[in-house]
Amino acid sequence: MASLTGAACITVKIGSALLVDSCSGKLRRDWLQSLSDDVANLKSCGSSVVIVSSGAIVLGCRALNFTPGNLSLEQSQAAAAVGQIRLARAYEEAFAPHNISTAQVLVTLEDSHNRRRYLNSRATMKTLLSLGVIPIVNENDTIATDEIRYGDNDRLAAQVAVTVGADRLILLSDVDGLYSSDPTVNPNAKHLKQIREITEQVEKMAGDTSSSLSKGGMKTKILAAKTAVSAGCAMVITLGTHNNPLKKLDKNGKSTWFLPQLDPQVARKRWIAAMKPAGSVLIDGGAAQALKTGKSLLAAGVRGVTGAFERGDPVSILDSRKFALGKGLIRYNSSETLAIKGCRSDEMEEILGYPSHATLIHRDDMAL
Repeated sequence: MASLTGAACITVKIGSALLVDSCSGKLRRDWLQSLSDDVANLKSCGSSVVIVSSGAIVLGCRALNFTPGNLSLEQSQAAAAVGQIRLARAYEEAFAPHNISTAQVLVTLEDSHNRRRYLNSRATMKTLLSLGVIPIVNENDTIATDEIRYGDNDRLAAQVAVTVGADRLILLSDVDGLYSSDPTVNPNAKHLKQIREITEQVEKMAGDTSSSLSKGGMKTKILAAKTAVSAGCAMVITLGTHNNPLKKLDKNGKSTWFLPQLDPQVARKRWIAAMKPAGSVLIDGGAAQALKTGKSLLAAGVRGVTGAFERGDPVSILDSRKFALGKGLIRYNSSETLAIKGCRSDEMEEILGYPSHATLIHRDDMAL
């Protein structure tokens, strides 16, 4: 059975129904404070934490005297704009007693589909985590339309977990896991503690029920599990309505774990290795040796560039004999790479005209 013990990076998804009282529309501040206590404890044990949180639209509706659940697109976006400020402030205040900083990160579906945006999101959140900051991620409802929406934060949370390379994804829900059938209809429904493979039978167990405040039901959670486990991230569905939900989960609280077959690093490298390269970079012997010892590729080690590629595209890495050493997601486009090949980091800014990274392909974005 998977657990939170030893997790390097944990993504926690929080739905509106947990964060906001359904009757009053007010923030459940005591619950949020208990969650921050749990997260602070995880961080003290060495885990980085990312929070994917709903709640902006609901909080905005209360401020604007809108009725949740029956809004036009424009009203939803206006409510999100107002509510997002309140949501960010609530998290900031909840973590302040622990001297933990929080950051607001707003994304859309396009940010994960577009490689350039994906790399930007990944770099930003990785930097925040390295600084001890907790990213609070939400869909950018103020600009998102149906064509560029995730539509539910279960799948958004799974994509965020993949983006940051999390090894645990926690979906805090109003149910305590997956059952063989709907337990509200069938009192004999069996609770499933562990899923090793998401089969057609497992998918059929999912229903479409959802609360008045949150979107998506068990089906969206199964879709999220598919995304997470394919990237080497274990996912768990557990009850989040009570205080200190992460503490209870860590003490073997009732839940359903979906287990991956690979760890996140291996899964990511397999994903990169399967990509079709848009071009290639030719490197010298020193750079080739450095890559074999686990180092990133620096511009100084590049001797040649072929193909037309954009930032974030996969490229082949060739040694001096033009033997393919592997593939990687490159941080500069082909013309920029050509301009800075062989250059030291202190020379790159003058050539490019803006502050730059010496790393051309980071080791985490490389499959040899």
